Amino acid sequence: MRLRYSLFALFTLTISLFSSACLYAQKASEQQISELNTTNMNITDASITYQNTTDQLVFRMIVEGTAGETKPEPAGQLNGAPVLGYVFPTTLNPSSVGFGKTEGILALAITSHPDFDDTPLWDENGDHNYDNDGRCFHTHWVVLIKDDRLNGRLSVKEFKEEDQSVVLPPTNPGMPIYLDSPGFPVNFHDNSLTVVVPSQRISNKKTFSFDGVAAYMEVSTEDNQPMLGVYKVFKVLSKDLSLPYSVEQK
Repeated sequence: MRLRYSLFALFTLTISLFSSACLYAQKASEQQISELNTTNMNITDASITYQNTTDQLVFRMIVEGTAGETKPEPAGQLNGAPVLGYVFPTTLNPSSVGFGKTEGILALAITSHPDFDDTPLWDENGDHNYDNDGRCFHTHWVVLIKDDRLNGRLSVKEFKEEDQSVVLPPTNPGMPIYLDSPGFPVNFHDNSLTVVVPSQRISNKKTFSFDGVAAYMEVSTEDNQPMLGVYKVFKVLSKDLSLPYSVEQK
């Protein structure tokens, strides 16, 4: 619990420390986006398969290049910190993974962000330090909403810290956004990435629709920007985010 709230305290403190860095962050963002827009982020296929014998769902993406090889460079501060993600938007209700009743698109996001660690319960790089794994690709559940302030037109849904009605899964990292850190391992092999999710962790849902997205996101401590927003979409598999793909049953 202490780790969760110390992470949120870091987010709040940086609002006053880095509010003057907006222009620098904008220039850094443009450079990051240009360098990260590679074949490694060009999704060519995505699938989710339910395996009856193990009662698990296998989330899989294929890219043109090498999956997971591209990672963002640190900004050196929280304001403008880059977040690179392979994302599965779904038609699952946010409550199926432990969020309270809320509107938005529930998505499984596989992300890398070297400036901070938001998975205090998990040690992704296996060095027995739970606070230094942000650069390693790791999994999040997020609730996405439309946000016309950004080029990517999406952001992670926020709430006021004092709002006691908000319910988050117990594995959330303690930030005032609809974000969870479920700890599902990510496997990369050549041009594919795979995440295995026990169906129990999504309320035993086995049939739903989804899409595949590769995107560049950023953290912001500015009052007029979302805390975590989508600034550039590299690829939407369906082209229109219509979530047309269905879970395959095996």
